Amino acid sequence: QVRLVVSGGGLVQSGGSLTLSCAASGIIFSAATMGWYRQTPGKQRELVATITSAGVLNYADSQKGRFTISRDNAKKTVYLQMNSLKPEDTAVYYCAAKRSNTYYWGQGTQVTVSS
Repeated sequence: QVRLVVSGGGLVQSGGSLTLSCAASGIIFSAATMGWYRQTPGKQRELVATITSAGVLNYADSQKGRFTISRDNAKKTVYLQMNSLKPEDTAVYYCAAKRSNTYYWGQGTQVTVSS
């Protein structure tokens, strides 16, 4: 079955950086659109960034210029480099894979940005 294992969350001060990783298995990774989403209590899960199999990038407006999504198909891993973090970036971050109109989700990882 599809498995997405997320790592790299934690506590960071405002203005700091974190990198999240998501290792995939059980899926043709190179053909999947990979993405990062986040959720805060009481709110819907929202898009952070996606990267298609062709390398086309899409970012939520609030992350443009601060976050970078990338993928390593050989390692079947997608990354989210987060710079200039703000307290409002505090959320649980989820990795997702989209293949044939089906979404697969990894476990969330908490990112907390202190002011």
